[in-house]
Amino acid sequence: MTILSRIASRPKTLSIGGLVLLVGLLAAGILLTRRAALAAPEQPIPFSHAIHDQAGVQCLFCHPGPLRSDAAAIPSVQKCAGCHRTIAVDRPAVQELMAYWEAQAPIPWAPVSRMADFVYFSHQPHLGAGLNCETCHGEVGSMSVLRPVNAMDMGWCLACHLEQPAQKVARLTDCIACHK
Repeated sequence: MTILSRIASRPKTLSIGGLVLLVGLLAAGILLTRRAALAAPEQPIPFSHAIHDQAGVQCLFCHPGPLRSDAAAIPSVQKCAGCHRTIAVDRPAVQELMAYWEAQAPIPWAPVSRMADFVYFSHQPHLGAGLNCETCHGEVGSMSVLRPVNAMDMGWCLACHLEQPAQKVARLTDCIACHK
């Protein structure tokens, strides 16, 4: 009996069992990857968007980038120190912040919302279409620890683009819309 005939004569349950195992491993991988993508990255200074929101600070005050460029950008230490030289100066996190200011060193914030490098994304058309920050970033104003709420991958973007008025769908789902 040859090796091929032995393999062919094996019970079909082995193939089905292998397929079930493969599907299970694939599902576990997807879930673990998604969980990692939605985890809050560790930050150098504890920062609460909720405190700033409660004080009436708007997203675009600290993140003005979407109004004039493609990226929102993380605020500079200069931007933070502009307020915190006089506001909440007794709080430990603000004192840590001011240590960066005094050293004239940038704060090494870990980005929270990321897109793949090969994706072209601009906030400007999204703001122009009437979307607000919360549409994609979630209720950031209620977060004490910022974490992503959406995977921000191609499937997620396409799902939203496909919900737009019919006359816009062809343009919004064309590859060149996001991949320049």
